[in-house]
Amino acid sequence: MSPNPDRIGVWVCPDGGVDISVVAAHATAVDFCVVSGEGSGRREQRWALHGPDRGLWHGHLDGISEGATYGFRAFGPWDPDAGLYYNPSKFLMDPYARAISGTPELSAALHAHHVDHEMYPTTYPLAQSNLNSALFAPVSVVIGNGFAIAPRPRISPDHTVLYELHVKGFTKNLPGVPEELRGTYAGLAHPATIEYIKSLGVTTLELLPVHAKMDEPFLTERGLTNYWGYSTMSFFAPEPSFATRSSQSQGPRAVVDEFRGMVSILHGAGIEVILDVVYNHTCEGGDTGPTVCWRGLDSLLYYRRVLDRPRYMIDDTGCGNTLNFSEERVVQMTLDSLRYWVESMGVDGFRFDLATTLGRLDTGYTDFHPFLVAAAQDPVLRDVKLIAEPWDLGLGGWQTGHFPIPFGEWNDRYRDSIRKFWLTDFQQQSAGRQVSGPNDLATRLSGSADMFGWQPGAKRGPLASVNFLTAHDGFALADLTSYDHKHNMANLENNQDGTNNNHSWNHGVEGTSAASAMNPDLTDPTGVVEELSYARERSRRNLLTTLLVSAGTPMITAGDEFGRTQYGNNNAYCQDSPISWVDWEMDESQEDLLSWVRYLLELRAAHPVLRPTSFASGQIPEGDTLPDVSWFTRKGSPMSADGWSEPKNRVFQMRRSGRMLDDVDALVVINGTLNPTKITLPESHGNPWVLVADTSWPTQREGGIDSAALALAQGEQAAVGGSDTMEPQSLAVYFSASR
Repeated sequence: MSPNPDRIGVWVCPDGGVDISVVAAHATAVDFCVVSGEGSGRREQRWALHGPDRGLWHGHLDGISEGATYGFRAFGPWDPDAGLYYNPSKFLMDPYARAISGTPELSAALHAHHVDHEMYPTTYPLAQSNLNSALFAPVSVVIGNGFAIAPRPRISPDHTVLYELHVKGFTKNLPGVPEELRGTYAGLAHPATIEYIKSLGVTTLELLPVHAKMDEPFLTERGLTNYWGYSTMSFFAPEPSFATRSSQSQGPRAVVDEFRGMVSILHGAGIEVILDVVYNHTCEGGDTGPTVCWRGLDSLLYYRRVLDRPRYMIDDTGCGNTLNFSEERVVQMTLDSLRYWVESMGVDGFRFDLATTLGRLDTGYTDFHPFLVAAAQDPVLRDVKLIAEPWDLGLGGWQTGHFPIPFGEWNDRYRDSIRKFWLTDFQQQSAGRQVSGPNDLATRLSGSADMFGWQPGAKRGPLASVNFLTAHDGFALADLTSYDHKHNMANLENNQDGTNNNHSWNHGVEGTSAASAMNPDLTDPTGVVEELSYARERSRRNLLTTLLVSAGTPMITAGDEFGRTQYGNNNAYCQDSPISWVDWEMDESQEDLLSWVRYLLELRAAHPVLRPTSFASGQIPEGDTLPDVSWFTRKGSPMSADGWSEPKNRVFQMRRSGRMLDDVDALVVINGTLNPTKITLPESHGNPWVLVADTSWPTQREGGIDSAALALAQGEQAAVGGSDTMEPQSLAVYFSASR
């Protein structure tokens, strides 16, 4: 027996051998299977585990050490009506495996039930298959502790700038990264990569899923892959394909060490690493999908099912299954996984995919869910960044603003409001149609207090709002300004996949000149697209500048800082191709946009007035002479309560006082119309205003400014109460001349 069965997984003992523990509450027996050899020479030794003790099967086995490969076989009832699919013919991966070897091979044997040559069930109810899956399934690998990782940078929340990227796609074509390191963990830690990240000014990398994955069968049949990785096969092991060939050839331990080395090197450069994690579902799909792990060990425990009809899975994720967070063992597995990635792998936090699922009980979502409470109070997890994607597809699935402290949340209301103001509203104005006033935009600029400041006694502050314009799913920033419609034909789903709710604007012509190489139907032989480039570039600057002057935590999607395109594909989840890989060959306009974003990030880092940590009240704080925030019309008069809905007030001004922050005052002026407009600047703390950014400039250099450090000295001064003229469809930022 294991001396500590509650320590789930397979652990190397100091005195030799391994302790084993696995959850399979409804099983009648579980074998621990050690394998050696490959192919026809493969051998498997089995030992029966003790149990079940509180749902655990456990034991101790001498003679097993690090590097051993293993799995489980579980015995029990085959009863689909009861939601039970035990089949000892299936070789099962350890849910707690910290390293894996081999790639699952889609086959009839990998299914617990009989299937035809297209992997569809041959009978209903499902009939048990006796095909041995051992040669088609991945194996788990025993590993011990690794080397120490450099301490975490611990970037403060108000300085945090998130940067979402894909490990492979970001470095696949990055100049300066050696060929053998491109697309790998090691490539992400290469000096050329770090130099770019540091020069850009982002602080925290948010990696698309790096947990080991398995492609969905329907993608395999089409010759595609789950490029994004939202199809988790292991919650503890890193994806082997992102490791260098050298590490892969050395074995699973080297893969783990390459990941840990990447984190350590990035930490040494002052860069945080957080993971996009998928605990809401697994790669096994619905009950007719393959059996690689959880289904074979205890489908009734791990997956959410209709309470009085357990043969039916509940699918709140759109991926065939939903992990059952009403079960304490599922909560425990998730918390154990998170702690492992922090303590052993060194990561700095997590972004939880479809996080509403993780807060669901049988009665629905609650912010007092045991998992959310435990994560918030856990001594390991409360010390790292926790970010929720606050929705899923189930009943009551949209929960933006309803996660507890210390969770931040992706703010989809922010995304849609900013897109609407700068893109679809201008599309409507260009067609002569009436549009709304600036109320929604102003709410998002000031931190979305309607969503994150409503809880009595527990206001979370604007930094709880993760503000973003784009993410991995949806249009890239450049495509928001170049396409009215999605172009997803490469996904082989007849353009039926991906959202139609893009709030995008092609500025009159669909597509870009760059799209011709990927989609000849979008070629523009007349050159009209090129003539539209200036308007599109200004729209991109408007979007990005709004993001970086808004209260909240900004997130930039890799490549948006210079306008990369996905050629109109707004759901590139299956595109391991140039559609998804970052193209680092920039033209002059892209270089200009990159310079603009770097400049804005420098301004934001240098001036706390651009990154407030608490919601403004509109009142004058003690020790100040101006309100913390004030709103004005184009004429410099205070905005009236009923003025926010007026389209005429799409030209408006927001002033933030910097005195209590020992900073300059900031004035953000927006012209959300198609006409040039005169504005009257409100007062500051007795100093003239200095224009430090104007989106009508292609770059800050166009405004005569070399860098953020010189902005106040080089920017053009404007008198308080004086007039200035704003270009149409533009945003300007002023600072008071001195502190």
